[in-house]
Amino acid sequence: MLLCAVLAFGLMFAEHRFSAVESARSHMTSIVAPIQWLVSLPSEGVRWGAMAFSDKQSLIDENRRLREQLLTLSNRVQRMASLTAENVHLRELLNAPNPDDVPYITAELLSLDSDPFTQQMVINRGRRDGVYIGQPVMDASGLIGQVVSVSAYTSRVLMVADANHAVPVEINRNGLRFIAQGTGQLDTLDIPSVPATADIREGDLLVTSGLGGRFPQGYPVARVTGVKRESSQAFMEVTAEPIAQPERSRYFLLLFPPSAPDASGLGDPESMARQVMWPGDPAHPDAHRISEEALKAALRLQAEGAP
Repeated sequence: MLLCAVLAFGLMFAEHRFSAVESARSHMTSIVAPIQWLVSLPSEGVRWGAMAFSDKQSLIDENRRLREQLLTLSNRVQRMASLTAENVHLRELLNAPNPDDVPYITAELLSLDSDPFTQQMVINRGRRDGVYIGQPVMDASGLIGQVVSVSAYTSRVLMVADANHAVPVEINRNGLRFIAQGTGQLDTLDIPSVPATADIREGDLLVTSGLGGRFPQGYPVARVTGVKRESSQAFMEVTAEPIAQPERSRYFLLLFPPSAPDASGLGDPESMARQVMWPGDPAHPDAHRISEEALKAALRLQAEGAP
């Protein structure tokens, strides 16, 4: 120990009195520096890797939050047009309650089955998330369709364009109710049994009417693209284009109505068909006429609502 102290003192004295020692120390430092850098390289790599992973995870979390916020805002905007029209009708009423926000969860697309016969998709939410058969599904633009089968972790959605799907709708402009029927084509819906005297025009926005309790009222479904009138016919040929864009969407909203859907709320199919065609006007001269298409659509809706 004493020897080490003497040597250290001697080196400090020599460094102070002789420049050669300073030069030797400088050369030694130059030689040792790369070794020190190599020794510290693994720890620096670990530190930088941890920082990079942390930054990436933060970006992923932020991206997920922003996607959910975008869907939430889009969902609220969708109802603005319908709520504006509704406020016009309710302006004369006092103390009219404001509609509550519909609870929801987000879902991600797993697969899309789109062909001339089937318009369905699979999403990454299932029974463990509370998903149920008949649950409405939205994208950022409008109604996608409804859940038709549920497993523990995934669900299958029948889209509005599927030939086996029907949804009660109303014209946002005047409240006339109809049934929008899928055609099997992703860009076309059929509106059967529209009376020749009905006030419906190209460009009219069709929103969910809430009839039957399956779909919440006021969400965009389609826009009328064709109205063909024949003077000799009691009904018009009306087509519409779905608002939602499942082929361009990856994330969706699953809506939870305040109360579970009740098939009994659909009522008798014939009465439902009359209500859709002639809402609030049983005295209409053509109210006794119900086309086969309207009755079939009503029967399909009742079958979908059955447990």
